Formats: sequence, C-alpha cells, structure tokens
Amino acid sequence: MSEHRRKPPQPQGGGRAAARRAQSGSPSGRRAAPRGATGSPSAGYQGPGAEERPQGGRAEARRAAQRSGGAGGGRRRAAPEGRRGRSAASRDRFIDYPRAGKYGAARWVPSWRLVTGMFVGFFAGLLLVGGVGYAMVDIPKADEAATAQNNVFYWSDGTQMASTGGKANRQIVPLDEIPDELQNAVIAAENASFYEDKGVDPMGIARALFNMAKGDEVQGGSTITQQFVKNTYLDQSQTLTRKFKELFISIKVGAKMEKEEILAGYLNTAYYGRDAYGVQAAAQAYFGKDSKKLTAEESVFLASVLKGPNLYNPDGGVGSSATPKANTERAEKRWDWILDRMVEVDRMPQSERSKITDFPKLKKQKSKLAGQTGYLIDIAKSYVAKTADISTDELEKGGYRIYTTFDKDRVHELEEAVQKTRDDLLDEKKRPDTDTHVQFGAASIDPDSGAIVAAYGGDGYDKGHYTNNADTMGVPVGSTWKPFVLASAMEYGTVHTDGQPLSPQSLYQGNDLTVINDQNGEPIKNNKGLPFRQKNEGTQAWGLITLDKAMEQSVNVPFVQLGIDVGLDNTRKTAMDLGILEDSFDSGNMNNASFSLGTSTPSAIRMADAYAGFASSGTHYEPYSVTKVIDAQKDVELPGFEEPEKEEALEPAVADNVTKVLENVVQNGTAKALADLPFPNAGKTGTTDENKSAWYVGYTSELSTAVAMFRTNPKDKELLSMKGVGDLPSIHGGDIPADVWKEYMSVAMQDKDYKPQPFPAPAPLGTVYNPSPSPEPSASETESEEDEEKDDKPTPSKPVDPPSNCEPFDFECMTNGGNTDGQTTDGGTLGETDSGGTTGSTDGGGSGGEEDSGTITEGTVFGNTNTGGGNGRGGTTG
Repeated sequence: MSEHRRKPPQPQGGGRAAARRAQSGSPSGRRAAPRGATGSPSAGYQGPGAEERPQGGRAEARRAAQRSGGAGGGRRRAAPEGRRGRSAASRDRFIDYPRAGKYGAARWVPSWRLVTGMFVGFFAGLLLVGGVGYAMVDIPKADEAATAQNNVFYWSDGTQMASTGGKANRQIVPLDEIPDELQNAVIAAENASFYEDKGVDPMGIARALFNMAKGDEVQGGSTITQQFVKNTYLDQSQTLTRKFKELFISIKVGAKMEKEEILAGYLNTAYYGRDAYGVQAAAQAYFGKDSKKLTAEESVFLASVLKGPNLYNPDGGVGSSATPKANTERAEKRWDWILDRMVEVDRMPQSERSKITDFPKLKKQKSKLAGQTGYLIDIAKSYVAKTADISTDELEKGGYRIYTTFDKDRVHELEEAVQKTRDDLLDEKKRPDTDTHVQFGAASIDPDSGAIVAAYGGDGYDKGHYTNNADTMGVPVGSTWKPFVLASAMEYGTVHTDGQPLSPQSLYQGNDLTVINDQNGEPIKNNKGLPFRQKNEGTQAWGLITLDKAMEQSVNVPFVQLGIDVGLDNTRKTAMDLGILEDSFDSGNMNNASFSLGTSTPSAIRMADAYAGFASSGTHYEPYSVTKVIDAQKDVELPGFEEPEKEEALEPAVADNVTKVLENVVQNGTAKALADLPFPNAGKTGTTDENKSAWYVGYTSELSTAVAMFRTNPKDKELLSMKGVGDLPSIHGGDIPADVWKEYMSVAMQDKDYKPQPFPAPAPLGTVYNPSPSPEPSASETESEEDEEKDDKPTPSKPVDPPSNCEPFDFECMTNGGNTDGQTTDGGTLGETDSGGTTGSTDGGGSGGEEDSGTITEGTVFGNTNTGGGNGRGGTTG
C-alpha cells in the first residue's frame, strides 16, 4: 500500500453534497468498520473502492453523518476554511469584542462571558479602591477638628465690633443626659436605620433622592454617622475630595466607635439656632432648662430645628423667605411629621403620640448683642452668605474674620437721633393704646461707593426686637416713590412727547378727583365700570400745575396721570436700575394707576441706595456691607468682596434735574423743616393709607439716608394706623421721620471727612408739555361719580406764606393762628398734606397738599411753620 493516502473516490450520483456526506461518513483517525458491521440489512457490495451510500435521500444522509460524527466522540464539524482563520484570531484577543465569528448586529452583542467578566472586574475595582481608601484614611483627632473659632466682625476703621459664633455657646453632655425622646426623634427623622447600618446607607441616599423627586418630606441622604463626621472632623467645603473623606471616615467610625458615642457626638456638635451648638445649649436657649429636663414636645422641636435653623427657627432667619411667620409654619409642620414618623418606625407608641398635640412654647430669646450690633451682623452675614456662597448655618459655626463698611460713629449718631425722637414723642405708659408698637427703620449709604455706612434696625435683640427694620420689606413708601415716576418721564418721555424727555416744567392737571386717562386718552374705569377719579388731599383747585410744583406740594393727580403716560413698566425699570428690588413691588397693584403713589415696599437700605443714584448724578452702586472676609482656619482671604462696579442708572442730566426738583421740596415744600440746615440737601416726604407709615428719604452729595416710621401689631405683624401717636392727630413724612433725618444728618455732616458740596447744576432737559388750556372740571368730594360734570372750571389759588409765630407741636396756636376749621378727611386713594396753609387773618383759606396713595391727609409742623387750612373742608389742622 502506498505511503500516501489514497484520494477517496468521488461518490456516484451525489455531486458536492454527496462528497461532503462521504467526508463526514468516517471520523478521521479511526479504521473503517468491516462491511456489514453496522448491522444494516440493506448494506451490500458496491464494487472496489466504493463507499456506502445511505438510502433515503439527503435527509437520511444528514442523519447518517450525524451518527457517524457521534461515533467519533462528539467532534464538531470543522468550520469552513475562511471561518477557521477568524476563530483562531479570536482566541488570540484578550477581549473578544466586537465578537469574531459573528456577522452583522450579532458582532456587537457582548457574550455572557464578557458581561460577567466586566461586572466582576468593576466590583473588584471598587473593592480595591475602597480598601485602599479605607487603609489610607485615619480618624482625625476629634478635639482638633471640632474646635471652631468665633466669627469676628470689624467696624470700617478696623476695630472689633463683635465676636460671635464658633464654640462660644457649646456644652458637652453625655448621652444619658439627653432624653430618649430626643434621641428617637432625631433617629426617626434623620436616619431610621442608624443602629443597623455601617456608617453609610446607600439605600437611604437612594430613598432620599426618590422622595425628593416625588416632592415628599425628605429624610437626609446622609446618615447620622456621616453628619457627625462632617461636624466633628471635616471642613464644610462641598468638594468631591471632602465627600470621599467623609465616606471613608464614616465607614471607619462606624466600625470602630459605638453607636451611642456617635449619637452623643452628633447631638453635641450640631447647630440648633439661637447661637446654640449642642443639645444642652439649645435646651437653655429655647426653653431655659437643662437638656435632661426636656419634655417630649420640646425634644421633638429640637429635632425639628436641626433640619436647618435658618428656615426652621421660629424667630426668623436671614433672607426674604425666612420670616418668623414662615419659619414657624415650617417648624410646626415638621414637628408634626417627626411625631408621626416616630410611630411609623417604632420609636414611639401610638398611644403616646396621641397625647402630644400642642406645639411647645418657646422662651423669649435673649441676646448678648445689644443695640444695633445684632442687626449690623445680620446684614453682614447675609451679604457674606450670598457673595461667598456659604450657607448661613455653616457661617454660624464660626471661623471667619469679617470686615464691614459700618461706620461706628454714624451708627451711634443714627441710633441717638431715633432714640431722642422716641423719647420726645412717645409715652407708652400714658398712651398705651397709641404709643406702643411704634417702629423706626433707617439706613445711610455712601453715594460714591454704595457702602452701607449706618443702619437702625430697631430697639435691639437685647430688648426683644428681632426684626431688622432697616432691611425688611413690607412698609409702603408713599410719595417717596414719585421721584422715580418723574425720572422715568425724563428718561423715556411720554405718549405726549413721542419718546422725547419730558421737562419738569411740563403742565399737568392737578385738580382733585380728576379723571385719569389711559395712553389713548380714554378714561380708565374703576371696578364699577365708571371713570376713575384720583383723590387729592382737600379740594384745592390747582388747575394746570407744573410737575416741579406738584412734587413740591406732593399733589397726587399729576403723578398718577404721569405714571400712565410714561408707562408703569418704564417706572418699574427706572426704579430697578436705581437698585429697587423687583420682589418689593406691589404685585397686587402692579398695573393700577395708584402704583405711582408708592404702594410698593422697598427696605430703608434700598430706598437710601436708590436716592444715592440721584446724588451721584445717575451712577448706581449695589449696596454692600463687607469689604473683606478671611477664613481664619485656613488663613486665606475669600474672593468676591471687591467694591461693586458702578452702573449708569440714569443720564446725568436726568438725575441732576430730579435733584433740583427735590431741593425745591426742601426749600419751599413738604420738607421745609430741613431748609435751615447749613449744607445743601434734597429729599421727599411720604405718608401712606390710613397713616400706617411715614417716610423721609433725603441726601447730600456725601450721604443718602432713608428713615421709615410705622406701627405694627406684634401678633400678626400687620401695620396699624399711627393716628394719635404722640398725642398727634397723625404722623407724616415731613415731621417725625424728617426730624430724625435732621437730627442725624446735622451731626454726621460735621465729620471732618465730609466737606459738603453743592449739587451739580442741571443741564436743560426735556420738552415742556402743555395740554389744552381749558382744565378738566373736578368733581366735588361729596358728588357721586354718576353725576354730570359741572361747567365751572376751578383755577389754581396762589399759596400764601404760613404764620411763623407758633412753636413746634403747638396745635392750638396753629389752629387759632391759621383760623381754620378744616378737619382731616379720608378721601379717594391716599392723601398726605405736608404744607400749604393759611395766614392768621385768612379764614379757611389755603389747602396744603401732599397726597401719597390713599385716604390720609397729612399736615406737618416745621419749627415755627403752621401748615394746614383746607378750604373750609377736607383740610388739615397742623
């Protein structure tokens, strides 16, 4: 037999398919069985060299081939030549992806081996990283990491103003002096699985995110262990590195420290508000007792405030949303939720929960920060939190050196001016029904920088007054809003000037009860569908009056019509450009005609800042209170505390013309009490509906100062009328607030750093608008709006100088000297009369006139000036 394998004969009658069947018929490496050994009865001799051909066609051939392959030990059929090369290559690749031997989309579907390998590899990598991180991170020394420094605040001259925050108010107590109810409340609210978890709770984090997405009450994603680690060992940065440290330290702390030790550490390091760190200090601050004596109601309250004292402390916090009312509502809601949560997680039986129904009564807060210091610190903290993006709660933990813009002398002078006026005016024992709950708020700003030089926020934290009146919104500003309307008309023009600036010498109808028209000249309708008539104080027939004169006498009608002509949206834009915040606008009155009369409620700081824009010829700076902040723990200065950049809020000619008009208010109008000051000054008075607030905002080239006076109900903080306060018929912007302004500024302007300068001479500006020479007839106060208009047309009367022989607040002298029978009359929208009046020989002759936005008439006393009168009706006496 030849050494070479003999080529197998071609099967007969089968072609290529038969050849393939023949090749698979006998496994390689095995000797062919003798003929007939298969036991097939159909096997027969087919000639030399011929193979057996299975009977039954192709299907039988395939089955025979499969049987033959099975006899060969299960060897798989060899792949075609082209595919054998690809399979071999796939065995040489570490990761078979895209998959060899597959075609089309199948190549990109990973095999189960690849998926399993990646899954195992990923978790192995996590374990490796976790193990390395756990090994590398040590638990820091608690006494070093937990030692917090106080926040130190400095005056503008660099001397220390106050030291607060840090660990000044912390007392460590053991866990057995912390009531079980407090422990259970905190666990239920913050970390129900505290005693079971290993320091971190991935499911808790996922649950917190899920609840947040649903809008439900959220338990913190961090465990109590993590919060303890953050408070005790780490800084308060929000970096990824710090988060990883917190995670690994928490795991290590959870493994090495007892749960009771961790819980006690957390409750002793957490911040509870009221400058209290730790449960013992918090118990004293809120309830005046040791922590071990806390009731269940009180314990749950302290657990509630841990959510965030700035928003859950019923005293109120920093920011417009952290009012005492809003905080109290949040605290009560969370208090109820925690009690129910304690039952849900088996930390309190339902029977005990049912007995707890009354929110605990808090002790009246007392503060070490007397006088204005507390308010100044609040202003500075709010600015730091906003500028450096540090939460107020974190800022309270201390460690910062904060340098403010507050001038120590100016602050004391402003406080003394308010106190002197209070002492002269108020007698709460003699007149408890009128002289109680009277409030003042004031602020003084440098027009050349926007620095807040001084502020008066109230009687002081030490006197139980915790609302900062200098920085609060909610007190309508009245006629002090009118300069914004005039400035807007000079900046944007009106419908009558085709967008050209309007001159303050333009003429507008000033008669009482004049119909106000829209920009198309059609009467604006009131809520009864009748033409809306604007009320002035009294019935003085002003006729056509210049805007300059209308500002001087604070006549309402011209400015209401001017506001419509210039567009209320333009007035709002002008106010915002000068620094008035949009959220202080009267949203319910935004598009009503009376919006121009000062129904909005900016703070004293913002009003002083806006008028500073007039003083600086239209340049505006955002008000600021902090010049530098140093992180004492890191010994680094925080960025972002540079002086604000100047902005051009108004054209210089516009601002200077407004100043000239407001100088006239001082020299001849409602603020004449300030005309004798030895330095140039300008300003505007304001009084609001039912005499609920009175303002004076004025400025020199060096200082802009706003003073507000109002009266509030201590229960609901609603404004009360000031009629009868100080035994006066009413309180107005031109007397008491102007008197405070005068007391303060006359001393402040004597400072050697101030060299009073005259205001810039205004450039000629604007088109003089002069409507039809025939003025619209006014409606009598007693006439119904349905009555027909009368044919007679009133003409303006010439004001007469008032008598000068009366002493301040001598109303009997003023009444007799003026010989008037006028009475304070509530009219249409608001009414404030600051000047006008009659001479001693004139019987009911004059009519003064500042009207702000409603039903109050205002008469003012300026030293020896008698103001009042009133055409025999609707006037004011004194």
